[in-house]
Amino acid sequence: MATLNVNGKTYQVDVDPRTPLLWVIRDSVGLTGTKYGCGIAQCGCCTVHVEGVATRSCSVPVSSVQGKKITTIEGIASGDVLNKVQKAWVDNEVPQCGYCQSGMVMAVTALLKSNPKPTDEDINSSITNICRCGTYQQVREAIHAAAKA
Repeated sequence: MATLNVNGKTYQVDVDPRTPLLWVIRDSVGLTGTKYGCGIAQCGCCTVHVEGVATRSCSVPVSSVQGKKITTIEGIASGDVLNKVQKAWVDNEVPQCGYCQSGMVMAVTALLKSNPKPTDEDINSSITNICRCGTYQQVREAIHAAAKA
């Protein structure tokens, strides 16, 4: 039995300790905003925050995050009020298919927390999530808009 703190709530989950955090979040906790993309921590669709750090949850065993604060895409808004990255995403019409967007938003939220005014070079080196639709220009514009908010 593992005890997890997800979005400020405590969950008891009965899973193999080697189970990837992604599957525990989706299947045991029931939060499906975090997506499965590649399963090898390359695409970033599964990005969540563990203790505030952007983490690709498909490659993290649940045993390594017990007692740590986990935040998913469902946990970054304040009630019905979007956080500044989510708002910039909407205002700049970033999503096309939208599949990668929750992971991208989580990665950008973590970036702006550690670097409130990132340059294009900072963005290029920090945001390595893959968008199959190629919305990278809109992503960059949204990041800069969120940084100004």
